[in-house]
Amino acid sequence: MSGALTPRAAVGPSEAVDLARVQRRTVRVLATAQAVGAIGITIGIATASLLARDISGSESQAGLAQTAQVLGAAVASYVLARVMARRGRRIGLVAGYLIGAVGAVLAVAAGVVESMLLLLAGAALLGTTTAANSSARYAATDLADPTRTGRDLSMVVWATTIGAVAGPNLTGPAGAFADRLGIPELTGPFALGSLGMLAAAAVLAVLLRPDPLLLAREMSGAGAAAPSGTTWSVAMATVRERPVLAWAMVGMATAHAAMVAVMVMTPLHMEHGHAELDVIGLVISLHVLGMFAFSPLVGRLVDAVGQPMVLVAGAAQLLAAMVLCSSAPEGSSWQITAGLFLLGLGWSFATVAASTLVARHAPIEVRTDVQGSIDLIMGLTAAAAGGLAGVVVGVWGYPVLALWAIGLVAAVGAAGLGSRRALVNVR
Repeated sequence: MSGALTPRAAVGPSEAVDLARVQRRTVRVLATAQAVGAIGITIGIATASLLARDISGSESQAGLAQTAQVLGAAVASYVLARVMARRGRRIGLVAGYLIGAVGAVLAVAAGVVESMLLLLAGAALLGTTTAANSSARYAATDLADPTRTGRDLSMVVWATTIGAVAGPNLTGPAGAFADRLGIPELTGPFALGSLGMLAAAAVLAVLLRPDPLLLAREMSGAGAAAPSGTTWSVAMATVRERPVLAWAMVGMATAHAAMVAVMVMTPLHMEHGHAELDVIGLVISLHVLGMFAFSPLVGRLVDAVGQPMVLVAGAAQLLAAMVLCSSAPEGSSWQITAGLFLLGLGWSFATVAASTLVARHAPIEVRTDVQGSIDLIMGLTAAAAGGLAGVVVGVWGYPVLALWAIGLVAAVGAAGLGSRRALVNVR
């Protein structure tokens, strides 16, 4: 029941060699774009909640900017999936980065005129770049050998490390850049981020040829055009028909929600203890390092021991992260540093495993719609969790937020066990 393409079975020997070359080139191009574009996504993580707090004058609204970005990513995931279904991966990915760059400019303008509404609009558009980055991991699997699906997907995820770890550490220089431009210090990261997004769009527009999805369809006999009648209902029907996809959706959504809820409120918790902006940026960098740097190893584990076991391992790491964060005092501490790192690493295990399940078991004819629909649900769940996070911290405090997130982590573990049963039934 796997939806993965088997290139060497579909074409002759010489064509198979060419396909392998195309796949290697595709992964390299996607990885390059991820490395550059990730700066645009992560550079504002350490300051988004602080900017929202300063503009709104309310700590309870500090998480709204990040929540708007997550919500924008959720909607954009589905919209970009529809574009890709009709026009291929390249057009959809380029559009995502360009729209995100516009969002970054709006965030700068919001800081200048002190408009919360404009900040939320910009953050929502920034989410389109997040959606494009997420879609790139699936683009790496369109032509992948089924035995290497996890590794190819994880290599593109890993490339995000370069820009993602550099991004938060550019918070200080971005502030100096903002001073030169005469804009508020906290908007500097968004100004620099827009340049990264434009660079990523250029890389994809020029180099992502041939389009991996269109080529995969052509080779499978599905044709280059999107199948007629492919809608949300068709995607959800596919998920119901293949329970392993439903479990992958649960695991991906709850892991992402747990990560977002705790991560977006961490800068505020640290600032309450008078942590410097550079220290906050370092902690976020270590968190992002956990999210992306070890993904090649995670991908190898996924291919070697199976997606369900890696999903369960991710849940265990997320649980440890929540325990550490719940015990972390305000300001800088070893608990918050270790907790945020494990939060990122657990997210990596869960996301790579669940994404590989989707890539392996979504039929080529409705692949983008299934992927986009699952990413939509993942984003909506995370947006709700991020929105509630601000309220929970405002009323009960950050430690209670971390303990509350354990419920989401339990769902990640259940998804791992459920997907294992579903795969046994498939066999």
